[in-house]
Amino acid sequence: MKTIRWALIGASHIARQYMVEAIREQDNGEVVAVVSADNVRGRQFADELDIPESYDSVDQMLKHSAIDAVYISTTNELHYGQTLKAAAAGKHVLCEKPLTLTLLQATEMAAACKLARVVFGTNHHLRNAATHRKLRALIHEGAIGKPLFARVFNANYLPQVLQGWRLDRPEAGGGVILDLTVHDADTLRFILNAEPVATVAMSTMGTMTSGSLEDGVMGVLEFDNGVLAQFHDAFTTKFAETGLEFHGTNGSLYARNIMSQEPVGEIVLRTASGDVSVPVEHEKLYARSVKMFHLAINGNGLPAASGEDGIRSLATALAVQESCKTGRRSIVRN
Repeated sequence: MKTIRWALIGASHIARQYMVEAIREQDNGEVVAVVSADNVRGRQFADELDIPESYDSVDQMLKHSAIDAVYISTTNELHYGQTLKAAAAGKHVLCEKPLTLTLLQATEMAAACKLARVVFGTNHHLRNAATHRKLRALIHEGAIGKPLFARVFNANYLPQVLQGWRLDRPEAGGGVILDLTVHDADTLRFILNAEPVATVAMSTMGTMTSGSLEDGVMGVLEFDNGVLAQFHDAFTTKFAETGLEFHGTNGSLYARNIMSQEPVGEIVLRTASGDVSVPVEHEKLYARSVKMFHLAINGNGLPAASGEDGIRSLATALAVQESCKTGRRSIVRN
């Protein structure tokens, strides 16, 4: 396969910690440019990570750099315009979640990429975890019988390096729901192979966030296959562990410490025969995400999480926000 040249739109922590390495681990991946509105930050980022080109605008990069794909990890309100520009220039787009702040914009992003005949993916990294794919397979194979209930707990402590706009900028899409609950939605959709239809939720604010932004949320999602899923997300719990549970007519699955960016965690299957530890062959989540995206560019399958997946997870997160504000059951509008 030909070399796929990437530009990073956003000199972000996630790009630095995971995506540059993930792209370079591919046989045909190369990072050629980074875009940052802060020219000094962008140049420093490029120098430290040995990236040849640095630009202070997407327009400048698209005009001067020969690239095939862009990875967008700017603040959430910027994703929309940056995706439309990249698609119009014929660049494949892998965008961080949430895709944007409204369903209308997310739909327009997907439509623009379809019109331009470029691949559009959402970087929902968790569905690339071997643990999550094993859970999906076990449920599909009937290991727990008919699924009845699920539970996801994704409450942790927001690292200092990520504290900033997530805590004090609602106009940028801050808050725990668009940061973490959107991951819960995609994870549950992927593992259950089902769609959320409604939610009831309550949120807290003020421990870390300011203004109207929430820093903790609990709620229930109703899925179209009848499963009820409880979720708990927070920025404020320093000693909590993450995990997933699925309970069915014939058994239960318990997965611990798996809502992570790292290839870690374990799964236990509990049935009438007792507890069995499920073997998992871990692999790097972001490397697999990029691998699947490269395959899609070359006409072999779809990204690990498509643009449509990003739209549906955003729709669920927005419904959770609505329920928290109104105190009523909210319908997921896809």
